[in-house]
Amino acid sequence: MNAFAPARCPRLIVKIGSSLLVGGDGALRRDWLATLAADIADRVRAGQQVAVVSSGAIALGARRLGLAKGGRATLEDAQAAAATGQIALAQGWAEAFVAQGLTAAQMLVTLDDLEDRRRYLNAAATLGRLLALGVVPIINENDSVATEEIRFGDNDRLAARVAQAAGAQGVILFSDVDGLYDRNPTDPAATFIDRVDAIIPAIEAMAGGTTGVGTGGMAAKVAAARIATAAGVTLAIASGHGDHPLARFASTGRGTIFTADRTTPARKAWLAGGLTARGEVRIDAGAVAALASGKSLLPAGATQIAGSFARGDLVAVVGPDGRPVARGFSEYDAADAARIAGKRSDQLADILGYAPRACLVHRNHMALL
Repeated sequence: MNAFAPARCPRLIVKIGSSLLVGGDGALRRDWLATLAADIADRVRAGQQVAVVSSGAIALGARRLGLAKGGRATLEDAQAAAATGQIALAQGWAEAFVAQGLTAAQMLVTLDDLEDRRRYLNAAATLGRLLALGVVPIINENDSVATEEIRFGDNDRLAARVAQAAGAQGVILFSDVDGLYDRNPTDPAATFIDRVDAIIPAIEAMAGGTTGVGTGGMAAKVAAARIATAAGVTLAIASGHGDHPLARFASTGRGTIFTADRTTPARKAWLAGGLTARGEVRIDAGAVAALASGKSLLPAGATQIAGSFARGDLVAVVGPDGRPVARGFSEYDAADAARIAGKRSDQLADILGYAPRACLVHRNHMALL
């Protein structure tokens, strides 16, 4: 697609799913990988900077260690498989790029690396320098130390966050599906969706399930699209089956394209793309409308406070239907927020015993979803 051509997309993130990289026998599909490396090399020679988010470490490690259930029987098995398989995965990528005259680099990140603002900026600086040097970064979640509670869990959303950090203009998610359908694609009546301009509930309802040996299904890909597009990054879902998948996608355009809003400031894009929050503020319909019009969140619009958070912590703002509508930094700790939820501004000083702050979450420190 033209949206991902070097002239329009100076920096591109390519995500590769486990089912493409690792065969049914648990071995790396080196011949296929060589064709993808050739595609990426062509892009680099055309002036495009490309980073790869690569799955496959756990699947490769499980084979080498002889672990059951693809290395996912227990958290400890998954961590051991990741630690073992990451070496093989990085070696495979490095060899594929050496054959194309390119240098590969490895970056392993955790959820905290991209959720903590300072660590996020450090990761962004490293990515930027590698890309500027003509290196192809190979990025994966550090599953050898990640826990069930603190992890991305799928590389689709990781790719979207990496795109933010790298200042990329495009993300292509290659997997064993060719895009989004309005229903199960095995249904003869299923309709292929080639373009999505807004991720509305009807679009989210079309996604679900997991495939192959990976952990991400269509729901994860649509979630990744929401993160990417909120940051001004166009995202595509396309099939990686067959040789030269990147060249084939460029020539055929077969895939689902999620168009981007390129007006979001970087800091608010980072807020919107976050996956963790210390707490939750439930609000009423009137507050939802006020936020949509650009206003701050006042205590009067809050109906319920959940979680344990301090002033300055990141909280999720949730509408009456249970859907997240915003994320931002709280002006109050959880206990005081609960005391003033639903109260008018002129009541706050008497309730708190001190001069209140103007709002629960200020619009300058909040991103709408």
